[in-house]
Amino acid sequence: MKVLIAGAGRLGTQIAQVLAAAGNDVVLVDIDDDRITELEGRLPVRLLAGDACEPGFLEHAGALTADLVIATTGDDEDNLVISFLAKRRFAVPRVVARVNDAENNWLFDQNWGVDTAVPVAMPLISLIEEATGAADTVALLRLSKAGVDVIETAITAQSRAAGRTLAEIPLPEGTVVATVVREGRPTVPASGMRLRPGDELLLVSHAATEQEIRAAFQ
Repeated sequence: MKVLIAGAGRLGTQIAQVLAAAGNDVVLVDIDDDRITELEGRLPVRLLAGDACEPGFLEHAGALTADLVIATTGDDEDNLVISFLAKRRFAVPRVVARVNDAENNWLFDQNWGVDTAVPVAMPLISLIEEATGAADTVALLRLSKAGVDVIETAITAQSRAAGRTLAEIPLPEGTVVATVVREGRPTVPASGMRLRPGDELLLVSHAATEQEIRAAFQ
């Protein structure tokens, strides 16, 4: 599946990481050149700097062939414009938009080209399931075609993994840590990385259950 994500903040980068890990062709764009430069080499996706509210840039980023566009900027007006262009100008089959302000929920409908509106507070995995229409595309909690699960867990001060390195944590067989999100920034995990309270981990496994993975960290 070809996915175009507008907005390389915390949410956009997390979604890009998970969708790329699931084997999708992902393009992540942001208007902030510095943010794109910062992410280079850290995500297995194509990164582009530019204004996704501009039709020419959306076309350059791949909107004409995208199966899914996700607008995850921190500005509701921008997310609506991106959604409208994606659906009305480029006929993208599925368009998803983040709603930052609950008072704007009523705007995020098909009149603006939005197939699915997702509130900013929705948990990451639930959001991605809603965003992708997982039942008929790429179920991230149960990737039946690939036989892979993507599971999210967070480190707290009470977690047994807090203060330990990734190498010190025995993971279930067939499980790898895909990314560690620290202070809102996804990082490529190294075996010597020491986990801290507040870290969020995305793990990919083809055998372990969610309970087994959480038990290793919590």
